[in-house]
Amino acid sequence: MSIDSVDRRILIQLQKSGRMSNAELAERINLSASACHRRVQRLETEGYIKDYVALLNPRKLGRPTTVFVEITLAAQADEVLDAFERAVAKIPDVLECHLMAGKSDYVLKVVALDTEDFARIHRQHLSRLPGVTQMQSSFALRTVFKTTALPV
Repeated sequence: MSIDSVDRRILIQLQKSGRMSNAELAERINLSASACHRRVQRLETEGYIKDYVALLNPRKLGRPTTVFVEITLAAQADEVLDAFERAVAKIPDVLECHLMAGKSDYVLKVVALDTEDFARIHRQHLSRLPGVTQMQSSFALRTVFKTTALPV
């Protein structure tokens, strides 16, 4: 099922602040509370709204360092990819893992306290991932722009 302009306004507002009450959301999009509630439920049921989460401050939690790690595997066989994906999903410091087209097979987004902490993560986890033949790490110097909001 497709979404209309009212659904889009709901999604935009929820991406800005998913914690607001249904009454506040309805007011912001100029809709009755009951109609707004029905639409939100439909958007959830149909999978447009995947989840509700709290976005945490990595600096407050002692993880201010972001490292992007490019990984090249020895082979592209399904069993090699599956083994790598299962293993990398168990590393708590890895926030994202993307299968890539291009030079690298995967790109990981890793958070760490500092370079020493990343060295620990590399030694204890990344270097032990199955099928890896090459790894290239790039440290983010500063986050210029970051959002979780998708264009709607």
